[in-house]
Amino acid sequence: MTGITYDHERVSFNVARLKKGGKVFEVVVDSDSAMTFREGKNISVEDVLKSEQIFTDAKKGLVASEKELTEIFGTDNPLEIAERIIKEGEVQLTADYRNKLREEKKRRIIEIIHKNSIDPTTKLPHPIARIENAMNEAKVRIDEHKPAEDQVAEILKKLKPILQIRFAVKEIAVKIPASDAPKAYSIVKGMSSIIKEEWQQDGSWISVIRIPAGIEQEFYDKLNSITHGKSETRVLKTEER
Repeated sequence: MTGITYDHERVSFNVARLKKGGKVFEVVVDSDSAMTFREGKNISVEDVLKSEQIFTDAKKGLVASEKELTEIFGTDNPLEIAERIIKEGEVQLTADYRNKLREEKKRRIIEIIHKNSIDPTTKLPHPIARIENAMNEAKVRIDEHKPAEDQVAEILKKLKPILQIRFAVKEIAVKIPASDAPKAYSIVKGMSSIIKEEWQQDGSWISVIRIPAGIEQEFYDKLNSITHGKSETRVLKTEER
């Protein structure tokens, strides 16, 4: 990879930027690849960089000196420094990539709400389309930088004037016959938290589990598919919040 200088009047590019030691350091990157690299996925820093030069101002083509790099980073190796800038600093994102991140976060938020919530009147989960329509009506803004899980509580507050909605957990007693217990056990464990369990002398398995209310029916469907309808379940209580 050769050294490149950039004229901002002619070239559009994205940078990763890190403020350190009272100075700013930049590398020119492919923003999509840079985010993939930050997530720890299998991509090399060389594949992220458009140039191995470390800049103090990439738009002006101002290259950092080896002396100041060594003083600040303890090395003048551009790849090592670039890796730190990308991982610790701020990465400029293209509009398309920001939109992609927002859409991914939106889908994840809807999934979390659908899985964990119910209509307190019907005790049934809201369909995904209804949740999405309510988010649109409430003009919910998705923060592409913030984890989806951290945005759910605030979004729920905006949905409640539009939807009757509460997060809920169901406590369910489950009994699975001996012939299906080994296969069904992994389904139960994967979809719920097992509070207590016991293997009976006849080989059957009984348990008390906690499960997000929104996936109750999905749980029953999967369990009945494996046991051919021979499993037994009973809702012990529903906790709403």
